Amino acid sequence: MFPLPSSLQGTLVFTMLSFMLSRSFCQVVAEVNRSSYTTFGYVLRAFTTSSPTFGDASENASVATYSQLKTMLSSGNVQLFDVRNPDEYQAGRISDSVNIPLGSLEESLKLSSEQFQQTFDMRPPGKDDDNIVFHCNSGSRSSKALDIARRLGFSRSRHYKGGYSEWAELEGN
Repeated sequence: MFPLPSSLQGTLVFTMLSFMLSRSFCQVVAEVNRSSYTTFGYVLRAFTTSSPTFGDASENASVATYSQLKTMLSSGNVQLFDVRNPDEYQAGRISDSVNIPLGSLEESLKLSSEQFQQTFDMRPPGKDDDNIVFHCNSGSRSSKALDIARRLGFSRSRHYKGGYSEWAELEGN
């Protein structure tokens, strides 16, 4: 074997360590992705989404369950937004929900209070309201709606992950 200059030895050691660490990091990310989270986005969301108190932006704090939604509806303490398309909404819906298709949600949440009231015949949601819930058919679009709402400052909003399909099944519709 031939001797390497000291500057090259340092570079070689640094390169090898970098490769090993980056490979280990990728393996950790892949394991986290496989085990407890549906997507790595939930982990990132926990660190990047504003929340009412530090550490509350976990997936559980973002999701409304069937029983929670049922309780909120029976007490009249919910602002429920159905982000499905109008034809899906007309075919079947959760009572007291307001249809705002996902494609127009951001624009709708940016409306002035007066415009929102006129358009949807309800008071506009407030950024600090903790009773805002989005739902779709199976949770995918409502998760995107949650991301939009959180980005716009509705930090305590949630989504009903089971969606209308779970609701209809459990309600016997």
